[in-house]
Amino acid sequence: LSEDPYGIFCLVLTPTRELAYQIAEQQFRVLGKPLGLKDCVVVGGLDMVAQALELSRKPHVVIATPGRLADHLRSSNTFSLKKLKFLVLDEADRLFEQGCADFTADLEVILEAVPARRQTLLFSATLTATLAELKNLAMNKPFFWEAESEVRTVEELDQRYLLVPEAVKDAYLVHLIQTFQDEHEDWSVIIFTKTCKECQILNMMLRKFKFPSVALHSMMKQRQRFAALAKFKSSIFKILIATDLAARGLDIPTVQVVINHNTPGLPKIYIHRVGRTARAGRNGMAITMVTQYDIHLVHAIEEEIKMKLQEFSVEERFVLDILTHVNVTRRECEIELECMDFDEKKEINKRKQMILEGKDPDLEAKRKAELAKIKKKNKKFRDKVQQTLQEQKQLQMKRKLQKRMERKNRLQAKEEK
Repeated sequence: LSEDPYGIFCLVLTPTRELAYQIAEQQFRVLGKPLGLKDCVVVGGLDMVAQALELSRKPHVVIATPGRLADHLRSSNTFSLKKLKFLVLDEADRLFEQGCADFTADLEVILEAVPARRQTLLFSATLTATLAELKNLAMNKPFFWEAESEVRTVEELDQRYLLVPEAVKDAYLVHLIQTFQDEHEDWSVIIFTKTCKECQILNMMLRKFKFPSVALHSMMKQRQRFAALAKFKSSIFKILIATDLAARGLDIPTVQVVINHNTPGLPKIYIHRVGRTARAGRNGMAITMVTQYDIHLVHAIEEEIKMKLQEFSVEERFVLDILTHVNVTRRECEIELECMDFDEKKEINKRKQMILEGKDPDLEAKRKAELAKIKKKNKKFRDKVQQTLQEQKQLQMKRKLQKRMERKNRLQAKEEK
């Protein structure tokens, strides 16, 4: 690029908006300054027209999330990716994952727009079956490097579990936070939760207990997300409550503790979450709250990371002292959130996303309802067929038994004669 600077030379794709901005700020802007490197960040939640103008100015490097870049490719022809030399997929396993946030359709659009002659680089902290398959499918003997290690997490990380009944989980969390605050006032803590709603409720609850906490989840506006992350990075707030949005790639060097409020359903999610602490040779602690329903998940994690989690001991009497107060506060927060129409906002966001993707939300809802009807009809039909087959089977069995009995009776009658 320094020998022949032109745009667009490189495209970097990431699964989250925060990670895209981090790569732009911490990598390209720092390393590219002597070259006069121009970069452009293209992510959702921000003005699309401003991004289109930036892209038309032909930056050297584009850092993007697949959804928004695909939207630009579908809707405008003011820029071209045809002279691209490098395509970088960061957190590649997440980009190829098929689930609630499926990037497949967007990646297809992007891969059609980039030239066939290019170098593709894939990075990930966890190797999945899809990535291994890609390696085997590649025609030109790809270069593959994996950091060999006996355990899947760093030595400096102290990994613990805390066995708690589901009903008193929040009381244990408040006690943990209070303990860390009393013993280490300057420590930063990330609490990972399963859903946006849980994340919001916990943040409201901890705020009521006067803890300096901030939330980060996908239901927040993009500017709020950036602001929350900036406040946590600069230690204005010492506690970040986040969904798995913050689990991948984010580099916050001063995090001392990661608390998993729920046991991750997949071992690789656990690896990414606890990777937010004990970075660059520093020490850190990860505590996973395990309920009676999560034991099998812990065994799967231990198998994956090739080590046993140690128990974290807590004085139960201190938890019991605050239990009623915590439960009442949580219920208050839940009622407060219901009044804020949180679930309604989620539906509105879904509708907005559909409109951006060129779909009619009402038509999609109609299709879903029709599909559900067809599925119900099919199920009824299958059940009826199953029932008929079962009845026929029982009838056949009955006939067979009758024949046996008749045969038996005939034999008995012969013997008696």
